[in-house]
Amino acid sequence: MSQNLTLSREDIVRLCERVEGAQTRAYAIPKLTDEYPAMTIADGYAVQSELRRRYLAQGHRLVGWKAGLTSKAKMKQMGVDVPSIGFLTDRMARPENAAISTGDLVHPRVECEVAFVMKRELRGPGCTAADVLAATDYVLPAVEIIDSRFAGFKFDLPSVIADNGSSARFVGGGRARYVEELDLRTLGVVLEKNGEIVAMGASAAVLGHPAEAIAMLVNILADLGETLPAGSFVMSGGITEAIAVQPGDSVVARFQELGSVSMRFVA
Repeated sequence: MSQNLTLSREDIVRLCERVEGAQTRAYAIPKLTDEYPAMTIADGYAVQSELRRRYLAQGHRLVGWKAGLTSKAKMKQMGVDVPSIGFLTDRMARPENAAISTGDLVHPRVECEVAFVMKRELRGPGCTAADVLAATDYVLPAVEIIDSRFAGFKFDLPSVIADNGSSARFVGGGRARYVEELDLRTLGVVLEKNGEIVAMGASAAVLGHPAEAIAMLVNILADLGETLPAGSFVMSGGITEAIAVQPGDSVVARFQELGSVSMRFVA
């Protein structure tokens, strides 16, 4: 990807500081391509990598990765045509049934995902869904709380990649299952907010099979000179469109075969 970089090292650091400020102090910023219209996907990952380096230097621990914009619904909602990836740290994790504060978020939205926990390292290029399934310890249901830091929730792919794929919080729950016990393409999921069904879908919405999203993620990591370590917690992307939440909302995601994940939102 380095051959597609247009940003200088100074630009990368400057944009990283801009994104980090918006993430840590919860304010909206204009999308990065407003100032850097030639910005590429590789530039977005360069900013994201700098952000990751900075967070790890501050004591955050890398626990896994997430695939983003992997469903047709999400791509259409966000006006993009290629999926993306972002990193997950221990400080983004919240326990099942947690009260999650929205005061430190800009545009909080929730989406249902199948999460994979890896028992073996995976590396690309050329990683396939079959490789992913063979390296998976177990899967579990999860809800990602995404939070784009861009004004008006409007962005493009280089900007959202630089913003770490809108990563903010995540909650795993339900019950862990081995992949051979399930048909991961046909899992139904229902998202309820305050007792009302607000979204539903099937896991095939994620690139036809959630393991395809993980394989794509591993191959993008290879482009970045990285591998997916054993023990990683990996989210395969939203099955449904993202649903906005605010203080007072209670959310339950019910997954066929995998149980449910619940949380509530407070100021």
